[in-house]
Amino acid sequence: MVSNDERTYLGFDLSTQQLKAVVVNDKLQVLHQATVQFDSDLPEFRTHGGVVHDKIHPHVVTAPTLMWVKAIDMLMDRLTVSGVDYTKIAAISGAAQQHGSVYWQNGAENTLKSLNASEFLHQQLATSFSVTNSPVWMDSSTSKQCKELEDAVGGPEKLAEITGSRAYERFTGAQIAKIAQTKPDAYKATERISLVSSFLCSLFLGKIAPIDIVDGSGMNLMNIHTKKWDERLLDACGKNLLEKLGETVPSNTNLGNISNYFVERWDFNPDCQIIAFTGDNSASLIGMRLNEGWLAVSLGTSDTVFLWLKEPKLVLDGHIFCNPVNPDAFLALLCFKNGSLTRERIRNNCTEGSWDIFNQLLDSTPRGNFGNIGLYYDKQEIIPFLCGDYRFNKAGDKIIKFTSLEVEVRALIEGQFIAKRAFAEDIGFNLGKNTKILATGGASSNKSILQVIADVFNSPVYVLEEANTAMLGAAYQAKIGLLGKESTYEEVTSCLPPPKLACEPYQDAEDIYGAMVKRYRNIVAALTQ
Repeated sequence: MVSNDERTYLGFDLSTQQLKAVVVNDKLQVLHQATVQFDSDLPEFRTHGGVVHDKIHPHVVTAPTLMWVKAIDMLMDRLTVSGVDYTKIAAISGAAQQHGSVYWQNGAENTLKSLNASEFLHQQLATSFSVTNSPVWMDSSTSKQCKELEDAVGGPEKLAEITGSRAYERFTGAQIAKIAQTKPDAYKATERISLVSSFLCSLFLGKIAPIDIVDGSGMNLMNIHTKKWDERLLDACGKNLLEKLGETVPSNTNLGNISNYFVERWDFNPDCQIIAFTGDNSASLIGMRLNEGWLAVSLGTSDTVFLWLKEPKLVLDGHIFCNPVNPDAFLALLCFKNGSLTRERIRNNCTEGSWDIFNQLLDSTPRGNFGNIGLYYDKQEIIPFLCGDYRFNKAGDKIIKFTSLEVEVRALIEGQFIAKRAFAEDIGFNLGKNTKILATGGASSNKSILQVIADVFNSPVYVLEEANTAMLGAAYQAKIGLLGKESTYEEVTSCLPPPKLACEPYQDAEDIYGAMVKRYRNIVAALTQ
């Protein structure tokens, strides 16, 4: 019998390009990690960036379902080589890319229940999928089905009110509807439909795992207030869809013992528990230890804002999900396409590629930028729906260029974060004296940019040492789910080092940026009329 302090926890993250795993000890310290890169480690599936782009239909993007299964076979080998003692693993959970869907062939559950420990998973599950290539989040071929979903409940506003988002091409509801319409035989032959998270969970559980409410709330099918599927939306997608989806469960639900396959093949303890897997965004919230009053800004190719909300407001261009930590709260997500690449473009134009000079220019310009405001969109932005560069002087006149490089640099950075504050407030986040900002991603190491964030939000900014927050969040979730009501989320994660304070706002920050947020709203309203 493994003592409590010897217990370890295994967390997975099945992202677009790779499958990762981490083993942590009872104090949540990392012991082992392993990775399988889809393109290079599984070249026989001929993916690029982990996906397959249809040559005839450019909006169709899928991933070979069996590739994910084979990645598990490889990853288990790599964990073994790294020295993992499977007998000490007390619980397993996982995260996966949101919005992908897996279609289990009739009879697949019987196959999962009777796996032969002497054979690889991918050999035994080769014929278990009625649709062999899973639609993923990059697919945008379902505009017709999106319109049908919105019409089923009375329009995009009503759909957003029920499900937390208007209809999006990548969301699973529209993807299921497309399969039902274009591949009716495959749909009819489908025993169950999983999200990528519950599919991965099923392999370890030895039977088809339920969808957790948080990942389920990203499908355009679930009522985020009742946590139940909406029958009108199910009927709009496909026949007998409720039977194919099954009932949802809270995201830290203990689903039971690990499959006997893993006990016999890898020497797992038969008492190892499987905790419901969830989506990568909700796992990131757990990994970042986001609580009420915190707002996280992930600074990458796209910038993403995570918000813990008590009462979300209806917006058509954000996403409201259920909260993996508190069933009475919500997780809001705002995605801004023009992130680091736009910052790099302005850096290259103004400083010939030097971040040091970029930061000097940014720091040498006063907060508020002499009243100048800039909006920069290399690609069609989602919020607001604009493309191109827009510059405005103190008088509010639209101008072609600013008077100096330092004004251009500060206009870019201030404009990006004024937008994030405006849309965060629109979706229901209340900035106050207890607000704290957590910065993650590539640009979170840039102190000059972090200072602008602190000033714009008039809140202190913190940074985390850890990367891979979705994978770590899955490992933390394993322990949280195992302990259940014995311990709270805060108690489980209290052993981790707290985020580090990076910078605090200047005292005059709100006087400057409160007014600039109002100006920004007026500018966007005029540009999007």
